[in-house]
Amino acid sequence: MISAYSSAQTALKAFGTKINSNANNIANANTNEFKKTRVTNATTETQGVKATVDKVNTPGTSIFEETGAGMERVELSNVDLASELTEMTTNSQFYKANLKTIETVNEMTGELLNIKS
Repeated sequence: MISAYSSAQTALKAFGTKINSNANNIANANTNEFKKTRVTNATTETQGVKATVDKVNTPGTSIFEETGAGMERVELSNVDLASELTEMTTNSQFYKANLKTIETVNEMTGELLNIKS
C-alpha cells in the first residue's frame, strides 16, 4: 500500500506541474514572442513519476502591426488555446484520479488498523 501511496503522490506533483504549465501558457497566449512550455512525464525507478519542463521554441505567427516607427513585423505567441484548454481538462482529471488513489489507500490502511486492533 505504501508504494501505491508513493506513486500517486509523485503523480500528483507531476500533474500539478502540467496544470501550472497549461495555466502559464494560457495566461501568456496574447503576449508577443512568448514561447510555451511543455511538460513530459517519465517513470522513475521507485515506481513514481517525474515531470520535465521544456520550452517549445517554434515561432509564433508573424503579423504586421502599426508602431511608432511605422509598420513592423511582430511575432505572436506560439500558444494554441484550444489544445491548452483540452490538455488542462485532461490533466485535472488525472490529478483527481491520483487524489482518489491516495484516499483509497488511506481508507485501506485505516481498515487494516481496525482489523488488527
